[in-house]
Amino acid sequence: MGDREIATAENAGTPETPPLLAVAGVERRFGPGAAALAGVDLALGAGEILALLGPSGSGKTTLLKVVAGFETPDKGRVTLNGRDITALSPAKRNIGMVFQHYALFPHMNAAENIAFPLAMRGHARQSIREKVSSALALVGLSGYGDRLPRQLSGGQQQRVALARAIVFDPALLLLDEPFGALDRRLRTQMQAEMKSLQRRLGITTLFVTHDQEEALALSDRIAVMNEGRIAQIGTAEDLYRRPASRFVAEFVGEANLFRGRAGVIGGPAHARTVEVKLETGGEMLASLPPGDRAVHYGADLALVLRPERPRRLGAGDTAENRVSGTVAEATYLGETIRYRVALERGGEILLRWPAERERLAPGARLELGWSAADMTAVLWA
Repeated sequence: MGDREIATAENAGTPETPPLLAVAGVERRFGPGAAALAGVDLALGAGEILALLGPSGSGKTTLLKVVAGFETPDKGRVTLNGRDITALSPAKRNIGMVFQHYALFPHMNAAENIAFPLAMRGHARQSIREKVSSALALVGLSGYGDRLPRQLSGGQQQRVALARAIVFDPALLLLDEPFGALDRRLRTQMQAEMKSLQRRLGITTLFVTHDQEEALALSDRIAVMNEGRIAQIGTAEDLYRRPASRFVAEFVGEANLFRGRAGVIGGPAHARTVEVKLETGGEMLASLPPGDRAVHYGADLALVLRPERPRRLGAGDTAENRVSGTVAEATYLGETIRYRVALERGGEILLRWPAERERLAPGARLELGWSAADMTAVLWA
């Protein structure tokens, strides 16, 4: 397993640095219904780790199978290191894959499972022994090579599956819900180990998950999928702080949504704002996503406000946006407290504040405020 130069996410598709993996216009249908993939474009730079995140049926696993070669797209193409691999069989793609349930051969011990892809590629016996030994050491299983899968814990089986996927120096590593079968404590441990290993090897990685925390913890970038399309792709902070749609806002983390009509749009190009007349009455000022051109005067908008952004206002405090309300519910969550506040003008707002702040009991009245930069306006549709 040789060393690789790790590229940054910004290198995923520049003229100077072509992407290691490129998916272009990929479509896939199963029968007459909606497309499982509806024109997907995706690029990964060398050394990058990208998560495909989305609800069930969004197309993320189908996309992974197209990249792996288990599904053939109806349209579009897949290239790896500049080579068109769309029509190649999985065995000819130089791609390693870890499945959710590991798919280890039950009659083979750990070393034999890891050796299998090397033997299939015609490596010499001595080379296989050396590579298997190195792979076992890399995943912390030296001394476990003679154990059958049933003699290994879930975490150890996962390590064997990972070692088997990387032992032949693949150009790309695919992970399909790799930690889904593990309990929460072990899952967190394995996520940390996986990220450390990926950084050491510099192996470009694409993985599927429905777990937002897993996507946030492991990836350089996240592609949120919905109805066979990529709804938005970016860093975890991009998706959380600057969602491009109502779907992304609601799917990634908790969000308060206010509905209203767009009024005056202003501000410099890099920090545009929009005045919004709320359907419950009153007005608010929100920021627009960078580069947005969809919002126009009169547009039906969703204003996205994350629950940690509002602050409690005291006498004389000012804010671009402010509301009044009464605490309806307070839920202790360890490091934070989640408040549900009934607003005077109708509706409610969720707050998530550090537990060490002043505690608010149900029935407490409060004024809340936040800036336009704290709230993003996107189309309601």
